[in-house]
Amino acid sequence: MPDRGGGPTGPRIRAAGRPSRRVRTLLMTLGVLAVLGMAFSMFAGFWTNWLWYRSVHYSSVFTTTLWTKIGLFCVFGLLMAAAVGFNIWLAHRLRPPLSAMSMEQQSLDRYRMGIAPYKRWLLLAVTALVGLIAGASAAGQWRTWLMWVNGVPFHQKDPQFHLDVSFYAFDLPWYRFLLGFGFATAILSLIAAALTHYLYGGLRVTSPGARATGAATGHLSVLLGFFVALKAVAYWLDRYGLAVKSSDFKATDNWTGLRYVDANAYLPAKTILFCIAVICALLFFATLWRRTWQLPVIGFGLMVLSAILIGGLYPAIVQKFQVQPNEQAKEAPYVQKNLKATREAYGIDDTEVSEYTGKSTTADKTKLRGDVDATASIRIMDPNIVSPTFQQAQQMWNYYAFPTNLDVDRYTKDGKVQDTVLGLRELNLDGVPKNNWINDHFRYTHGYGVVAAKGTEADSQGQPVFTESDLPSTGDLGTYQQRVYYGEKTTTYSIVGGPQKEIDYSDDSGEKTTSYAGKSGVSLSSPINRAAYAVAFNEPQILYSGAIGEGSRILYNRTPKERVEAVAPWLTIDGDAYPAVVDHRIQWIVDAYTTTNGYPYASRTTLGDTTADSLTATNNSRAVVAQQNQVNYIRNSVKATVDAYTGAVKLYQWDTQDPVLKTWMKAFPGTVEPRSAISQSLMDHLRYPQDLFKVQRELLTRYHVTDAQTFLTGSEVWQVPDDPTNKSGNAVPPYYLSMKMPDQSAQAFSLSTTFTPNGRNNLSAFMSVDSEAGSPDYGKIRILKLPTSTTVDGPKQVQSKFNSEQDIAAAIKLLKGGDSEVEYGNLLTVPLDGGLLYAEPVYVRGAGVKYPLLRKVLVTYEGKTAFEDTLDEALNKVFGADGSDTGSSDNGTTTPPASGNATVQEALNDAQKAFEAGQEALKKGDWTAYGKAQADLQDALKRAEEAQSKAADKGGAGTASPSGSPSAGTGASATAGAAPSAGASASPSPSPSG
Repeated sequence: MPDRGGGPTGPRIRAAGRPSRRVRTLLMTLGVLAVLGMAFSMFAGFWTNWLWYRSVHYSSVFTTTLWTKIGLFCVFGLLMAAAVGFNIWLAHRLRPPLSAMSMEQQSLDRYRMGIAPYKRWLLLAVTALVGLIAGASAAGQWRTWLMWVNGVPFHQKDPQFHLDVSFYAFDLPWYRFLLGFGFATAILSLIAAALTHYLYGGLRVTSPGARATGAATGHLSVLLGFFVALKAVAYWLDRYGLAVKSSDFKATDNWTGLRYVDANAYLPAKTILFCIAVICALLFFATLWRRTWQLPVIGFGLMVLSAILIGGLYPAIVQKFQVQPNEQAKEAPYVQKNLKATREAYGIDDTEVSEYTGKSTTADKTKLRGDVDATASIRIMDPNIVSPTFQQAQQMWNYYAFPTNLDVDRYTKDGKVQDTVLGLRELNLDGVPKNNWINDHFRYTHGYGVVAAKGTEADSQGQPVFTESDLPSTGDLGTYQQRVYYGEKTTTYSIVGGPQKEIDYSDDSGEKTTSYAGKSGVSLSSPINRAAYAVAFNEPQILYSGAIGEGSRILYNRTPKERVEAVAPWLTIDGDAYPAVVDHRIQWIVDAYTTTNGYPYASRTTLGDTTADSLTATNNSRAVVAQQNQVNYIRNSVKATVDAYTGAVKLYQWDTQDPVLKTWMKAFPGTVEPRSAISQSLMDHLRYPQDLFKVQRELLTRYHVTDAQTFLTGSEVWQVPDDPTNKSGNAVPPYYLSMKMPDQSAQAFSLSTTFTPNGRNNLSAFMSVDSEAGSPDYGKIRILKLPTSTTVDGPKQVQSKFNSEQDIAAAIKLLKGGDSEVEYGNLLTVPLDGGLLYAEPVYVRGAGVKYPLLRKVLVTYEGKTAFEDTLDEALNKVFGADGSDTGSSDNGTTTPPASGNATVQEALNDAQKAFEAGQEALKKGDWTAYGKAQADLQDALKRAEEAQSKAADKGGAGTASPSGSPSAGTGASATAGAAPSAGASASPSPSPSG
């Protein structure tokens, strides 16, 4: 009892362990601040996203996606919460009186008493939790919903059920989601109801007597009936799912569609199981009147037994005793459907396959020399190797850099189209003289200019012949906006347009500065925007920095691929975005695809695996950005551009017939411009995309045949060969080349590859697709099929013969002298007069010159090989156009005549000694000795050439060059592995350093 005395009370004593009011106030304040901080952090993410989409004029994409997610979250979250909450409430309402409690119920009584004051709050908490989980799951299905509600017909029907393909691509995925949601609702409601019934005595586990009250029996039976009814619906949908079901089949990986056992065993089994499930569901519902589970349990057991026998055992018996004894005859009709559907789904149904002998039909090969130039513009500048050379000659400042892999495009000069290798001089923050926040985000903000070179030529030093170079860039491309604010290497944010000037470049007169005048990016004039970006980028200085002022704008999401992916999240993005100068501006061109994995009977492919090759293995930025990794339908439906200065993104409808694109255009109206909006200047630079080509070539290794019997035997299965120029073990990348196929009258920009038989290295086929966007044959795939009765060397065999031929091997060894490295460029294959011409550039990275220079060109045709300083010389040797016989040996390589060999070898030995002396002098920095060694090397090479020439004059066939050694005329003696610069000067770098 409290003390009721009237004496002095004295100081008040706090309860032990209870914090003071000041501490409680502080803790409450900190809690409120933490909640506000979390709320603002969430707001910052939302707000910055909205601002970005508004800045690129694609706010409708943001709002459509957002409202779709919110709608799905609310609808399905509320449905789940209502279903679970209602069943908990109903179970509680149907609880029996607890007048005569058993020991089991007495032990539960304390739990009932414990939750009694909080029943309403507990119910709300449980329903809110399941609602949030269900809503979040449903929000992730926004693509499925939009495709279902906006789906347009394909006007193509599947061969089994005769339903439009749109049912499988757009409708079936949504129905499966609804079915999965229904199952989750039934199971969670059943669990919640059973627990409530148990807690309040409706269910008994250990008590004697009835295990469940009549009310609990009826309630749970209805829920079980609902579950079984959903199972019946699942059986019915599974019938249609057979048309898009993947399975293992020895004829191909990722087989999709019905086979004999599916059509004759699984399909009737699913129908029978559907009927049994409907009957079983009705038996469960009948317990509302019978109040016993006897019949429903029997029915459920019958359904499970039927699923085992009819759905599992019966198909296995059919497969074992009907299909396997006569598999080809049984499976052939279904394989034929798969062949047709797969070829249609991947756009390879119009592939033109023609027989090709692989042997030249012209006896006098000298007549073919002129045909080579008309047949192909053989590219000796490999865009995947010469980037360091571009860097060395045209980087100018360390804060610029070129991408690892350059691009190939076409440009016209004097009415002639030239295959061109080009790259942008992009921003390289690693090369900034001093990295700090101001330099990295305010001063160094952009790259500058295009650098381009002829693809078919090299200068006397082995360097590219630049058609656009220097800083600012000048040349054949005319005037254009050269600043590059958006590029493949621009992965960080920049703040531009404010009081802080940006560095363009430096020259003899000092730094050239600029201030961004574009309207790209998001304005930072608002304090709310600054605070939001400070939180979103975790950079407090954005909030208070004096470098940000009137006109400041923040640029981010700056790579072309991520910008296109952001404004069109329903597209799959090609791995290789490439730049082009279009209408006086640098435009990044990005190919984008629409895909689905719901095309009936079309076999699936894994994009990540199919598009991998030796380039993607070393450069992750070349990987495809896939919305669905497993697909069985793909179209290059969209061509996108990103302005390198303004960042403006435009999407153009390329495939006007694609129903998947039409569906997304309905879902996001106004985001894709019509094909007619593509200007002619842009059309000139569009090309057939590499990733689509790689997917198609992988499918064509099996689906080039149209006969089911041949397909089943697997006798004509091909494979994409490994890259012969390296030991990575990855697939050879396709290559762009202006060339003429046998049925064409003129060269066309093409994308090409080769095939070899499965498990072998000889050539089985050559594949090319017309990549000229303005051509009526654009996208036409041509395959030249080699005869199986004779063998034609494949790329790996050609490369092996190159490497093993004695004279070439000796020359390669000489090129590798000192610390030099030899790199092989793309091995190009060109069909010519029934045979196949192979050409491969050979580059050398010399000691002290760590960038590749073209030193030699390997060419082979009809067993004759040349290894020369230039492409023309090599072609002349192979075709005897220089007036001499090439003297082919039996093994397909050129060999020197017997006379003169000793003299040639002596000169080459002297050249090797002089070369090594030059390397030693270079290491010591003794330029006098180095100059003498170079003079000796020149003299030795001259003597070798003279000896070789005399040997040829005496009637002997000549090698491509004296043991393949570099000739003095190319400047190789000064640079093949010794000179520190391309110009054979003593300076360590030909360009200014940043």
